[in-house]
Amino acid sequence: MAGVMETEEQARHRFQLELEFVQCLANPNYLNFLAQRGYLREKPFVNYLKYLLYWKEPEYAKFLKYPHCLHMLELLQYEHFRKELVNAQCAKFIDEQQILHWQHYSRKRTRLQQALAEQQQQQPQAPSHGNTTSK
Repeated sequence: MAGVMETEEQARHRFQLELEFVQCLANPNYLNFLAQRGYLREKPFVNYLKYLLYWKEPEYAKFLKYPHCLHMLELLQYEHFRKELVNAQCAKFIDEQQILHWQHYSRKRTRLQQALAEQQQQQPQAPSHGNTTSK
């Protein structure tokens, strides 16, 4: 069959499917599911994971709601990581680490926002008239 052109609608549909799938990779329990069913050992599936690396490009990454999926996509390029995901304890450990990261990030961000708000309240207002220089 000669090269069949993808219609705009088909391209949009593929984009949506791949966007959803890539973001599912942020879920370690889903990765464990894929590994236990043998998908992560299949060459076509591994090639598909390699193809999906285009999501790391800024023009695509900006559509991701769960950018952590890109880190998992990167790790999935390694056979050793794919093999380890068969173990439910591995998925549980990754899940726990993600939760700890998000908790730390949330606390850190909240503290930073509070500090910025306090800093803005304490800053003296600069005079709004002319240049003032003191010698």
